[in-house]
Amino acid sequence: MSEMKKQEVEEEHLDVLTKSGHKTGISKPRKEVHRDGDYHGAVHVWIYAESTQQLLLQQRSHRKDSWADLWDISSAGHISAGDSSLITARREVQEELGLTLPKDAFEFIFVFLQECVINDGKYINNEYSDVYLVTTVDPIPLEAFTLQETEVSAVKYISCEDYKKLLAKEDSDYVPYDVHGQYGQLFAILEKRYKENTVARSHTLQKQLSRYAPISLSAEFTGLTDSDREALVYIVKAAAVMDEIFYLQSWYSNPALRDWLKEHADTSELNKLKWSYYMINKSPWSCLDEDEAFLTTADSAIRLLSKATRTVKEWKGLEYRAAFPVLKPPGANFYPPDMDKREFEIWKGSLEKDKQKEATDFFSVIKRHSEFILDSHLSDNRAGDVNDLYIVPYSQEYKSLLAKAADLLHKAGDITNSPSLKRLLHSKADAFLSNDYYDSDIAWMELDSNLDVTIGPYETYEDKVFGYKATFEAYIGIRDEEATAQLKLFGDSLQLLEQNLPMDSSYKSTDVNAAPIRVIQLIYNSGDVKGPQTLAFNLPNDERIVQERGSSMVMLKNVSEAKFVHILLPIAAACVATEQQEFVDFDSFFTHTICHECCHGIGPHTITLPNGRKSTVRLELQEFHSALEEAKADIVGLWALRFLISQDLLSETLLKSMYVSFLAGCYRSVRFGLEEAHGKGQALQFNWLYEKGAFVLDSEGAVSVDFSKIEDAVESLSREILTIQAKGDKVAAGLLLQKYSTMTEPLQVALKKLEKVQVPVDVAPTFPIADKILQ
Repeated sequence: MSEMKKQEVEEEHLDVLTKSGHKTGISKPRKEVHRDGDYHGAVHVWIYAESTQQLLLQQRSHRKDSWADLWDISSAGHISAGDSSLITARREVQEELGLTLPKDAFEFIFVFLQECVINDGKYINNEYSDVYLVTTVDPIPLEAFTLQETEVSAVKYISCEDYKKLLAKEDSDYVPYDVHGQYGQLFAILEKRYKENTVARSHTLQKQLSRYAPISLSAEFTGLTDSDREALVYIVKAAAVMDEIFYLQSWYSNPALRDWLKEHADTSELNKLKWSYYMINKSPWSCLDEDEAFLTTADSAIRLLSKATRTVKEWKGLEYRAAFPVLKPPGANFYPPDMDKREFEIWKGSLEKDKQKEATDFFSVIKRHSEFILDSHLSDNRAGDVNDLYIVPYSQEYKSLLAKAADLLHKAGDITNSPSLKRLLHSKADAFLSNDYYDSDIAWMELDSNLDVTIGPYETYEDKVFGYKATFEAYIGIRDEEATAQLKLFGDSLQLLEQNLPMDSSYKSTDVNAAPIRVIQLIYNSGDVKGPQTLAFNLPNDERIVQERGSSMVMLKNVSEAKFVHILLPIAAACVATEQQEFVDFDSFFTHTICHECCHGIGPHTITLPNGRKSTVRLELQEFHSALEEAKADIVGLWALRFLISQDLLSETLLKSMYVSFLAGCYRSVRFGLEEAHGKGQALQFNWLYEKGAFVLDSEGAVSVDFSKIEDAVESLSREILTIQAKGDKVAAGLLLQKYSTMTEPLQVALKKLEKVQVPVDVAPTFPIADKILQ
């Protein structure tokens, strides 16, 4: 830490970490930490110039108590007790080098553990350092730096190659880092990033793109009134705003990346491929590759800071790449990137009950006061304060975008003659500005219009820290009245299904409401609709409404038909035993999809814990909730179909086809990747059923259903998941997913087959009707 800070704080304290790098809750003076060899945290910031492939080094002051006068990292420092990593990195660069950089200049690349003893055993350094990379286009002129003399004697640029050689031979003028150990990662990342084979990279992106079958989705407008057609223009434009918000929710530099890629898409074949694949994933992380990055910060937007440094004559300022990490942040842009669960829980525990509820609800983001203070160039007098975190409601965080969407929805609401659509559009517009979505969700459930609209913050899949925060999305479609009428049975049977669920009766609800089902032909979607396309959805997710009113579901029939033709039939031909392929049909596939969505509305939601406290499954299972809920809806949906057949409510001719179609569907969903909730949930089901002998692998690698074992296996897994949810047992949920959500041999065999015959993994829709409106 700098001398300036030491004067402000009588003696700097550091958080003591465990040997594995987790906070113990204890802090000690810095000197005692190094005397006793306690593990503690620090930051390393490397500044790299793309055009010259050089790293900036600083010469440590002769006053330093470690490695005095040696050349070292661009900037580094301890993380003081109660401080966070990214804020510390920004502060150190500012104090030591005189560079004022925004948070999107910093790319977290890895954690470095240094364990060493120097100064004749008087200085023990057991340090976990978060390593950041700042990428500038050109070297920063040396006269632009303002060096903190008590910390830094000089700075210089050196080529990566030369610096690596000096470290390898342990040159005595440089602080030692093992380039063959952990710190080899820095040089490996830079070498891979800037010495790429363009042809090979283009081939990889083409292969990734080929996994999506392009489809065009539209519908007949014969059922729409003139006023609804006019309102549709404003609704589609409002839906497009959901895209803008979702890009920002994914990562704070994501909108800049999108604009940059779009602007440069026509400059080369490689850039065109980058843009095409980005448009499917809506971020630099590939949905079908367990969120592995297909872009790097080197592909990102160049931004100019004219006042980041001391003024230098005839130099326009510092140009940097808007950064994003290679590993997708589990908290997306809902939480500070350097926040961990422990910090959140300690802070939440310090809040009043109503604020605790707000911190964990769907419609808020969590931010840092220290970041606001740093961005505002104010003095920070809150060192070590547990209240560094604070809540910002969506209505404030996305204020300008939501105001734009609200205005468009109000205009559409004024135009339409459909009373229920008018109510939905006006109430949703009001919710965007008030942050209270209750009335608009009720209006959505009661929508009875040929023009079907779903718009707002709903799903929580992007929040992989807790599963609390909702992303914005929109689905616009034309009601399929004939198909909707045929499905009334399922919505009307929910209470019957609830009372017969395979779980202890004490967990069952006695007041499950019928679930209205709407079948639509999709004409536009936006927001959180990246990667694999949904076939249906069951909303709202607000537990209050689910308990009071139940839920409603929307089936996207034209999407289902496209997936069945392009994906499910080819999968069955490659992976299902020949004698059972005849059982794979669209009616079974679509019927199970309906039952899946129905079953989101039954089973445990609001629960009573063993200590008598009321809670929800979502709050208790946290990051495991999404995957387990998807698995529940799937497997209980299969159980429900069998039950309805036994009650003579469905034809027995469906029996074999529903099991074999489900088997084919397992492969379809697992191909989404095990980082994705549906893929993870599907792997759990497949592996459970395979273990119980309900799925059988033959010598040719094809799988068949053992009809004598499938019913018991489906029921046993249904009971397991429902009971875990009813108890709010997070430990059991984690263990179940850990054991069964894996890529086992039968799944690997099938996936290799499908890759060989090049069956698409999913579909990539275009929407000609909406495109015409938006142009």
